[in-house]
Amino acid sequence: MSFRSAVITFPGSNCDRDMADALEKVSGTAPHRVWHGDADLPEGLDFIALPGGFSYGDYLRCGAIASRSPVMRAVIEAAGRGVPVLGVCNGFQVLTESGLLPGALLRNSVIRFVCRDVRLKVENAQSLFTSGYEAGQEIVIPVAHHDGNYFADEGTLDRLEGEGRVAFRYAEDVNGSARQIAGVLNDAGNVLGMMPHPERAIEATHGGTDGRALFESAIKGLVGA
Repeated sequence: MSFRSAVITFPGSNCDRDMADALEKVSGTAPHRVWHGDADLPEGLDFIALPGGFSYGDYLRCGAIASRSPVMRAVIEAAGRGVPVLGVCNGFQVLTESGLLPGALLRNSVIRFVCRDVRLKVENAQSLFTSGYEAGQEIVIPVAHHDGNYFADEGTLDRLEGEGRVAFRYAEDVNGSARQIAGVLNDAGNVLGMMPHPERAIEATHGGTDGRALFESAIKGLVGA
């Protein structure tokens, strides 16, 4: 079984090549590159990635305009059918703005752009995306964002915690995120949004490999299914 993935590019995306490169290096197959204005996705996709960047210059709200792009209708439909969707940084913002994930990403509490390696704790090691990690494992993944402060009401946060949908948590306060949440899953477990960039941590020569297991987990889970 071959692995068919797609990376969506919006105006202002700047991590789409990084994401495509990570998927190709881990899977051995180059992903389809899909423009935000396309109404349809390639057929038979196993995996969809929404990359980081500054879609539409972060006007209005980060990810708000991109979430209304034509291709997002197809992404939402695919997610509803169970196709795994990963949104990183700006991609996470797009996922919340489109309603695929709860909550919102607000301005960092430190009111400045944060760009550095951060320590994360793996909270859920049983999802398609995280099965290559151990529960409680600490990993190091880079962040680069100005609006990564995850917010949701207390009831939503309690539900995320109770249902095991917090995938990653910051080991330290990075941006003011509620309960130090760095990544969340949807209720079906096939949509993951996270602010840290795992695609930037797949090769030792680039500073670390802790992000590689995320892609390996998903690819092995899908190809072996």
